[in-house]
Amino acid sequence: MEYRLEQFEKMLQAILAEYDATVAKMEKLKAENKTKSVTYKQLMGTKLNLQNIISRYEIYDLIDKQQ
Repeated sequence: MEYRLEQFEKMLQAILAEYDATVAKMEKLKAENKTKSVTYKQLMGTKLNLQNIISRYEIYDLIDKQQ
């Protein structure tokens, strides 16, 4: 059981890190006025998927709600 908890924590940290990196890339593209680019749209899709995963963790009280 301890192994599963460690793996859960690793997965959670990876998801949160990927979310932060995705948002940072989107902000950079936005600053460059490239919000209509394919890359920006792909990042938006990734961000939405990651938000969905994070929200599920929040629903089950596995992490604190994001602000």
